[in-house]
Amino acid sequence: MRRGEEQLAITASGLRKVYGPVVAVEGLDLAVPRGTVYGFLGPNGAGKTTTMGMLTTLVPPTAGTAAIVGVSIADREGVKPHVGYLPDEPPLYDEFTAREQLGFVADLRQLEPEAAATRIDTLLDQVGLADVADERIESYSRGTRQKVGLVQAMLHEPKVLFLDEPTSGLDPRAAREVLDLIDGLADGGTTVFLSSHALSVVEELADVVGVLHLGKLVAEGTPAELTQRVADGERSLERVFLDLTADQSEVSV
Repeated sequence: MRRGEEQLAITASGLRKVYGPVVAVEGLDLAVPRGTVYGFLGPNGAGKTTTMGMLTTLVPPTAGTAAIVGVSIADREGVKPHVGYLPDEPPLYDEFTAREQLGFVADLRQLEPEAAATRIDTLLDQVGLADVADERIESYSRGTRQKVGLVQAMLHEPKVLFLDEPTSGLDPRAAREVLDLIDGLADGGTTVFLSSHALSVVEELADVVGVLHLGKLVAEGTPAELTQRVADGERSLERVFLDLTADQSEVSV
């Protein structure tokens, strides 16, 4: 490991993924410091989910390299303890209660039972699920399922947390609970890689924002740095996003 890399939570060099004739991700380079909230933006089909799949070892890259806290994504078993992942559709068993689902995941991760039970109770309370924790998941709304998925992703206290649309389906109060939780995790040193179509969420939480378009990273910087690019004075992340993801012949990157 080269000097300075020990301070990086996520690295990628020339990361590429091809599905037949379709190039989903092309030449992606990343260097995300530990404790950073990295906002990952892009329109549908830009390659965001594929990128997160590669970084979490769920999708093998076609070319390039990447590492999580210095562990190559080629070493799936080595990466897994360091990573938590909330996909857009959390993997949950409808016949379980939330508490049973989280206990099942704790067993899979070989967490110490008593400590895991305490952490489950704490996290359920933090996301406002304590009162429904013993009801079956099949009875939950999309937003409630999303919160169970979030707790599941962070149960083992990963160093890097990948979140794909974490506030999807949540009402404003529930979304605020989740955002406060993410903010607290970042303050505690967890690196958060956050993909969301809710630009206000990214603008509020992200230290650094990367914009992916047609599989390529077309811009990266702090929200303030990116909004400085707008020439007409309408300095919002939404305007930057729309400009950068317009037809490439119209965008200067």
